Amino acid sequence: MAIAGTLVVGAPIGPAHAGADPVAGSRVVVMRTEFGIPHVLAASYRDMGFGAGYAIAEDNLCGLADDILTVSGRRAQFLGADATTPDGVNNLDSDIYHAAVDRSGVLDTALAQPEPSGPSAAARDIVAGYAAGVNRYLAKHPVAGLPDPTCRGAAWVRPITALDVWRRINEIVTSLGGAAFAQAIATTAPPTAGRARTGRPVGVPDRGFGSNAWAVGRDATADGTGMLLANPHLSWRPATRFHQMQMTIPGQLDVSGATLFGLPVVIVGHTAGVAWTHTISTVVPDTLTQLTLVPGDPTRYLVDGRARSMQPQKITVRVRDARGVHPVSRTLYRTPDGPVLVVPGLDWSAETAYVLHDANAGNVRVVDQWLAFNRAQSLADLRAAQRRHHGLPWMNTIAVERSGTVLYNDAQVVPAVSDALADRCATAQSEPVFQQTRLIVLDGSRSGCGWGTDPASVVPGLFGPASLPSLTRTDFVANSNDSPWLTNPAAPLTAFPRIVGDVGTERSLRTRLGLDMIADRMAGTDGLGPPGFTLDTLQATMLGDRNLGAELAQPAVAELCAHTATLPNSDGAPVDVRSACTVLTGWDGRATAGSPGAVLWREFFHQAFAATAGDMWRTPFDPARPLTTPRDLNTGLAEVRTALADAVETVTKAHLPLDAPIDAAQRYQAIGLGGCTQVEGCFNAIEPPGSLDANGHYPDVDFGTSFLMATQLTAAGPRTRTLMLYSQSGNPASPHFLDQTRLHAAGQWVTERFTRAEITSDPALRVELLDPR
Repeated sequence: MAIAGTLVVGAPIGPAHAGADPVAGSRVVVMRTEFGIPHVLAASYRDMGFGAGYAIAEDNLCGLADDILTVSGRRAQFLGADATTPDGVNNLDSDIYHAAVDRSGVLDTALAQPEPSGPSAAARDIVAGYAAGVNRYLAKHPVAGLPDPTCRGAAWVRPITALDVWRRINEIVTSLGGAAFAQAIATTAPPTAGRARTGRPVGVPDRGFGSNAWAVGRDATADGTGMLLANPHLSWRPATRFHQMQMTIPGQLDVSGATLFGLPVVIVGHTAGVAWTHTISTVVPDTLTQLTLVPGDPTRYLVDGRARSMQPQKITVRVRDARGVHPVSRTLYRTPDGPVLVVPGLDWSAETAYVLHDANAGNVRVVDQWLAFNRAQSLADLRAAQRRHHGLPWMNTIAVERSGTVLYNDAQVVPAVSDALADRCATAQSEPVFQQTRLIVLDGSRSGCGWGTDPASVVPGLFGPASLPSLTRTDFVANSNDSPWLTNPAAPLTAFPRIVGDVGTERSLRTRLGLDMIADRMAGTDGLGPPGFTLDTLQATMLGDRNLGAELAQPAVAELCAHTATLPNSDGAPVDVRSACTVLTGWDGRATAGSPGAVLWREFFHQAFAATAGDMWRTPFDPARPLTTPRDLNTGLAEVRTALADAVETVTKAHLPLDAPIDAAQRYQAIGLGGCTQVEGCFNAIEPPGSLDANGHYPDVDFGTSFLMATQLTAAGPRTRTLMLYSQSGNPASPHFLDQTRLHAAGQWVTERFTRAEITSDPALRVELLDPR
């Protein structure tokens, strides 16, 4: 977009100004189209960061400030030690963890490296500009008078630094590593008096991540173009909320999409020539190093028979309590691999300790990785960016270019642990831990048991992109968080180490449903018209709210109901299920708003799934038929029959009619929403965090479909429709707090404005000119 013309700062552009451009010579212009979507036009990367930082502060300052408070290790100082982060981590433990990350020097070391191991000049500039843009907003809107009442007057809202932004970026990339284990790391201490230190249950903590993604090629579209469906599933809390924007530096980049708070680059989006998205992969980007300790000294360990000392870290943070603010200290320990941690089953005993080796610790390359994506115009550009920067954390890439060629790959940060290395360096704990968590445990007592080498990797110890799964086609690729195996069932991927994922195992109901939806659309058997995707049918498929669990189980329920009047509840008391049976057998099997019976089905299916641990099918999984098995609900199981009776009572006690639609109970900020859960087998995952209450409501939705993007790349330019389900702003006083949420409830999308003409012709357009000096 060229910078030319004259507009009044902040003035609305009505029809009389349609087609006008921003002021000539402005270094930063923020243009807001309908639903408050910012289009940032800048003259340099630093200026672009400034505009992006200013825009996020306008929309979500309180959420961003909360994230910065966390990564600066000061939550307990302002909010008290016993409160928790939005992710449920005790504030004191969170502060200790983040202060320990700072003390470790991992981030400082990474930032001191030259490109590509460290940030490029452009990456440094956009991060510094982002911090300056946030601070400009705070200078214009002092904390005491902030427009957002959520944090107005809060002592913890402050100007930020570039280092704060890099800390936030490091937290994002380690979300499935160190940051996920923050509490386990922060509470770890050596054993005393012969007693081992034990902690919380072993496992990879659930950070509330997911996603669906399709890239549809020219052989599967009605007009031979390429299309992308991005459907990330993240928590709706600030730490993982999206912010939508377009970023334009004339002659250098023009990209539109969404990013996370604190990231000054688009992470899911499109340019004129290529569109991409990501899904959380099955790679666990960490390993555990099992240390053999020196007898009598639990802070020293043996490597090839020689003793080494752990590195102690005395961590001090400030804590507010009834006595005021005072320092609290703990001593943590680490080795060159990372921090020592304790979880039950992997104790710190007199003989053994465990270290978390996080492949993403200090991964600042990710900013350059996404900046390169933001400039890309082809799949070749994306692949070159992955080879050069190799910085994507814990995620697959699904992409399409204008030619209609599609790409799936897992070219992310993956520890170079081959199956042979994992087997050779296994300990007695390795197999049970891997089966439970997919974490690989390596024997730290042998120097030959560190991560391997790959000459194609940018940094040592990682698999290079060429060693990781990849598939290029002209029909489609898809992923819904299962392994790469059935990215496209016509071309199964199998040649990858087990640290990446598995082959020949049961797929999730969501994976199966997504692949079935694609097959039906390609065949034209889904009731949406002739075969092949169009932008309209891509949208309709996404929000059709099919429920695969219902499709697989409803026939068996109907058969049961035909011969049953009562069933025993969990207490053994008979429950009349005839009315419920009428509802369930007549239900259309979808979780669309207004569809009668969806609440009752959810309660039944969830209770049956929990009671049977998911083993509730007559036809078991068959690796030769992975897309159609398991299936056929086993209504002969007492647990299944009891679940139906209990579901009737649950809905009745919630004072809901048995035929209540899902949007009568499922809400966000009092707005009823369609969609259903991943347990049920739903593609459009919409998930409340708890049970029905006595008023017939689930707690407010806090996870699932977040930012939707359906893009068609045409010769005339991209055509895109988007939807931010929780809306663009977290400020309850903003007109954009719930406007897109209401749009979703009505089954509507936003038509993206990408070109200069599209943006400036918006009657709702508002323009702000910023001078970053």
